[in-house]
Amino acid sequence: MSTSAPAHRPSARGGVLASTLAWARTGASVSLVSAARAAGITKAGLMYHFPTKEALMTAVIDYLLDGYERDLAARLATTNPNVPTISERLAAYVDWACDGPFDYGDLVMFTDPRLREPLTERWNSRMGAWVDVPETLPADQRARLHGVRLLADGIWLNTAGNGIALSDEDTDAIRALAHHLIQENS
Repeated sequence: MSTSAPAHRPSARGGVLASTLAWARTGASVSLVSAARAAGITKAGLMYHFPTKEALMTAVIDYLLDGYERDLAARLATTNPNVPTISERLAAYVDWACDGPFDYGDLVMFTDPRLREPLTERWNSRMGAWVDVPETLPADQRARLHGVRLLADGIWLNTAGNGIALSDEDTDAIRALAHHLIQENS
């Protein structure tokens, strides 16, 4: 039986992303140094995977959004998960936002003013696939569906930012209202 070491070391990339996001969840500022410390590696080791803070933060956003998308996909009530309708996508989004939990780490795209624009662009391009309301729908239906998205966005932001908490009863009532708006004349 051979006990030789593998030809290469496994990548620490996933661990770096997880630890950087965990660090951001504390509300602390993320830098290359703090991310390296959180991951238990040197700054040079971190920069092997992420040569700039923008590269690191973009990867953290993608890591976070990968988890969101898995959770959203699991919530789809559809016979064709490859092509969910806007109603199905928004229903999943509402339930996801109402169920949480979210914290400061979920707001990571806003943490560095210099990176806010590219990080929110990345965020919008990925989350837009879930919440984009087609312009081809009638204006009143578009308005209702945009309202549903903004209800869910508000709950998400309020929870992530540790805003004034809603009771479970109020959250359930908002969820029911959103689902009613989705189904109305769908």
